[in-house]
Amino acid sequence: MLVGFMGSGKSTAARSIAPDALDTDVLIEAQLGASVEAIFRRDGEASFREAEERITLAGLDQAASGAGGGLISLGGGALGSQRVREALKHHTVVFLDADADTLWKRVSRSKRPLAADRDAFDALFIEREEAYLAAADAVVPALRRDTLGSALPDIHRLAALGKGPKLLWAESDSGNYPVWIGSGIAGRVPLPVGRRWAVISDGNVAGLHGDLLDPVMARLVIEPGEQHKTLTTCERLWSELADAGVTRDDGIVALGGGVVGDVAGFVASSFQRGIPIVQIPTTLVAQVDSAYGGKTGVDLPSAKNYVGSYHQPAAVIADVDFLETLPAVEVAAGMAEVVKTGLIAGGLLWERIAAGNAVDDAMVLACARTKLAVVREDERDGGRRQVLNFGHTIGHAIETATDYRQFRHGEAVSIGLMAALRLSGHADLHVQTGQLLAAAGLPLSAPGVDAELVINALQSDKKRKGDGTVPFVLCEAPGMVSHGHVIPASAVRAAVEEVCS
Repeated sequence: MLVGFMGSGKSTAARSIAPDALDTDVLIEAQLGASVEAIFRRDGEASFREAEERITLAGLDQAASGAGGGLISLGGGALGSQRVREALKHHTVVFLDADADTLWKRVSRSKRPLAADRDAFDALFIEREEAYLAAADAVVPALRRDTLGSALPDIHRLAALGKGPKLLWAESDSGNYPVWIGSGIAGRVPLPVGRRWAVISDGNVAGLHGDLLDPVMARLVIEPGEQHKTLTTCERLWSELADAGVTRDDGIVALGGGVVGDVAGFVASSFQRGIPIVQIPTTLVAQVDSAYGGKTGVDLPSAKNYVGSYHQPAAVIADVDFLETLPAVEVAAGMAEVVKTGLIAGGLLWERIAAGNAVDDAMVLACARTKLAVVREDERDGGRRQVLNFGHTIGHAIETATDYRQFRHGEAVSIGLMAALRLSGHADLHVQTGQLLAAAGLPLSAPGVDAELVINALQSDKKRKGDGTVPFVLCEAPGMVSHGHVIPASAVRAAVEEVCS
């Protein structure tokens, strides 16, 4: 069942995979003998909604019996009906997802009765988005005509798993892949077929979940911690993969947190010039951020993530049950990325975070959806993707200045967020965000850390330009985060000294 806002291309997408697919707008027009626009003018919206509910429910029954290839696209407002929302619980629901700007460009010159005013359009978009996400089993970008067809095999796999797991379809210039999110799904969601798989994990995760995947051709274990995210670790893994007989026809599963994902991703991108990787993130940091988008890499003693590559995964399987085995300090570290992502997204996600809602499947999905949308627009950090570094510029410098030993990555990002918000110049948001981070158990400062070492580390930031400047990401308000800001050295020094005091 395809749902989505006006202009998302539901009818076109449906016909692309089932030429006889049902369409509720077409059914309404046939039964009422007029176009949707004419019915709105003639009978009013309330009357139209009554007819839409009745005809949509009948159409769902038709599709369930196999009519239209078992596929039906619903009108943009159909989910306003409680009866329709209840009926959809018995079907596989696919939300065709696009941003308001894209959709407005598509419909603003049409005759659609609800696309006459941009402010009203935006308000309706916000109102309906929550309903689409709540009903959806799968979320698929609505930007390319062939996307639904590409995602369809995994949508069928999702349907076979039954209600519970959610599917996000990740799209980028260099590759598309499924993202599975839910409880108890690791081991249930099948790995991509046709390959043998070697698992890379760390000592902590291997002890808890090392036998989760079976059979596998090899199980490789690294030492836990950022200080082992090095080329030395990669060299050992390359050798062990070769000794295990891993070939270009095989793949790697990264079972662990952000360090495991980054290291295993880089190893996969370079072993025999590149083999597939499946990310199974086990920490909150990884499930809401680092497992997606294809960035891989290791640290040098002088700078974080200085050696790496872009290598999109073949799949991501985010089982939120793994979070139950995390120490409280690791959950807290992940909350820094949750708060950062909420500030980037704004809207519903920020409202949930600001209200103190607990992390659950829906929040993990919302964070992943936000990151995937940014990566879809800019895969290789040429522009928009740089907003994902919000809080990371000074955060990474703090990690480097303390030899990656004093702070977890999320803790350093928390401190970096406070510095970035200070540079952004919005005191109320600085205070609100600080309260959220502190409530999660995160540090807001790095007392005792040498500010001069942090400032020196900034000069090695991988985003540094040829003229020696380091651009910063700043936040005007939740949902209004921008990149590329060159800040006076005196202001940067003041922000660093503040968080180091």
